[in-house]
Amino acid sequence: MNPASRFLAFTFAMSSIAAASAVQAHAIWFAQRATRLALVVGDGSEESDPIKRQKLITGVGGYDSDYRPVATALRVDGPLLVVDNEKPPLVETAAMDYGIWSKTPDGEWHNAGKDEIPSAQISEHNFKYAVHLDGPLTKPLPVLADQIIQIVPLGPIPQQMGRPLKVRVFFKGKPLAGALVQPDEPTDPDDPGLRTASDGTATINVRNQGLNVVVATIDAPSDQPRKYGQMEYKATLSFVLPHAPE
Repeated sequence: MNPASRFLAFTFAMSSIAAASAVQAHAIWFAQRATRLALVVGDGSEESDPIKRQKLITGVGGYDSDYRPVATALRVDGPLLVVDNEKPPLVETAAMDYGIWSKTPDGEWHNAGKDEIPSAQISEHNFKYAVHLDGPLTKPLPVLADQIIQIVPLGPIPQQMGRPLKVRVFFKGKPLAGALVQPDEPTDPDDPGLRTASDGTATINVRNQGLNVVVATIDAPSDQPRKYGQMEYKATLSFVLPHAPE
């Protein structure tokens, strides 16, 4: 069995064990807050304090319509982490190392590995990634250097909710089969989703006439088996559909 096949086999084997973890774990995405674009850390409609998690952010990026880098940073603004740049980019990105987490038999999650919590039923190292589109793309979205896992729309994004949207999930620059894709994190984090095909593609229906946050999740083999049993990579692709004309 080649390495890609072994990875895919592991993914499906772990999906039944870690389904609750994969579906319920926090994600990161960008959303408009008044006149500012902010980075959100959340699980469905429940948002966490982004300021406390700022130290976990490993990268922030911005790109213009030709996908040339635009200087972009995050700054604290009250309870928010907002995007700060001189020239508004078309695409914003973020990456976060969410750390090592273990679930004990009582259902609680602890920020420690199974080497510290021998009773842990699940132990994993979590990584979060986010791509936000500030407007219609004029060129196909490439795989961006700071995104280990990324959701790429294939073709223009429909401008009406309910329309089909085909995406491809990439992992380390290559199409990924078996990734779990869910249509919208804030409004329905418990949607069962669907798995990407052998070419990394999946087709969903656009959920909202407003903010949409598509999610892709994959569980990968552990690089430190003594500390955690797997690594979870979660990506979001967020975009906003305009209100229907009155």
